[in-house]
Amino acid sequence: MILEIRKEGDPVLREKAAPVAVIDGEMRQLAADMLETMYSAPGVGLAAPQVGAAVRLIVVDDGSGPHTLFNPVVISRRGEMCEEEGCLSVPGMLGRVKRAAQVEVAAYDRSGRRIVVRGDDLLAIILQHETDHLDGVLFIDKAESLRRAADNKAESKGV
Repeated sequence: MILEIRKEGDPVLREKAAPVAVIDGEMRQLAADMLETMYSAPGVGLAAPQVGAAVRLIVVDDGSGPHTLFNPVVISRRGEMCEEEGCLSVPGMLGRVKRAAQVEVAAYDRSGRRIVVRGDDLLAIILQHETDHLDGVLFIDKAESLRRAADNKAESKGV
């Protein structure tokens, strides 16, 4: 089911999300609905608060296939880059954000197994952008510069 994407100004986007206590059928369904919503938007990442669920769950796909991450934590960062980002919750805005060029994220998958996802370049950006959402942080809070975009989907990385 396609869910409503919450927009800047919605209080859920500024809350610190709660850990997922149990990865059950309800949580797996939320993750599946989030993936469907993300692809429909279209985007490359989505955090549960963006669909009104204040839990620590993100879905991402940099083009190499989807990742569903429960309780993700960035455990290492290397390098630095500054790229332009957009956000499905902040339509029409783009901003240059300084991020780590490589990250490792520890999380739990849909089966409850602990996994580590390593991301470089675009995947690193997506992972950092989406984990920020879990702490109530939007890319506009970190952007070195912001600009309006005529078509956010066409010009941004769509995170």
